[in-house]
Amino acid sequence: MAIDEVVITEAIATTFFEKFRSSLNLDVAIVGAGPSGLTASWKLAEKGYNVAIFERKLSIGGGMWGGGMMWNIIVVQEEGKHILDEAGIPTKKFKEGYYTADAITATTTLASKATLAGVKIFNCMSVEDVMLRVVDGEKRVTGIVVNSSPIEIAGLHVDPVVIKCKFLIDSTGHDLEVINTLIRKNDVRLLTPSGKIEGEKSMWAEIAEAHTIENTKEVFPGLYVAGMAANACFGSYRMGPIFGGMLLSGVKVAEEIHKKLSNK
Repeated sequence: MAIDEVVITEAIATTFFEKFRSSLNLDVAIVGAGPSGLTASWKLAEKGYNVAIFERKLSIGGGMWGGGMMWNIIVVQEEGKHILDEAGIPTKKFKEGYYTADAITATTTLASKATLAGVKIFNCMSVEDVMLRVVDGEKRVTGIVVNSSPIEIAGLHVDPVVIKCKFLIDSTGHDLEVINTLIRKNDVRLLTPSGKIEGEKSMWAEIAEAHTIENTKEVFPGLYVAGMAANACFGSYRMGPIFGGMLLSGVKVAEEIHKKLSNK
């Protein structure tokens, strides 16, 4: 058959903007397509929610792509292995309680589970601001302000666009990009001991893995924190290239938001 380049362009533009228009009013927006964000999106989409992930980079997977020091193998402990099993990601027992998985297989499979469940992933798209509104007498995050990452990188003065969401998850890792923006631009207190970002501590994997799950929670009305961002926000340790806590954090934040949405 003859191939028409304009039809190719039309197919891309039409299909992309159908996907984008279907994401203008989300149940859950997730910023950061690392392991916790991908896992949370998968679990939420399985329950029928309208979910989209916004990732600044061209690639997804966050730090999981590179394993440890670009040796693309990840480690999960016993407690998190069942999530990889459920996704169909092969693991190998290394020592009692320690399992390895190929980082590329883990990342691509989690992304596949998410998108096949209905998650829409927008890569090369930065979240540069949040929407705040007063709902039932309190300030609440009600949406995100997005722009093209190349526009941001080039420093061009091009206005962004807005997407509404019922809940927002910051899973941007160590940088806490969403929460830092919220704090910088608004006179608000977080649901942390100091009301501010507590900051990340040095590596201590055993404590960090447990705290990643404990710290996965609502940090401001409408805004949840998951993955490494949870420890950075609530002042715990980093964990390095062990990923069970990240996966379990994604499951937990999905369960917490599901409870809130199902009670509305």
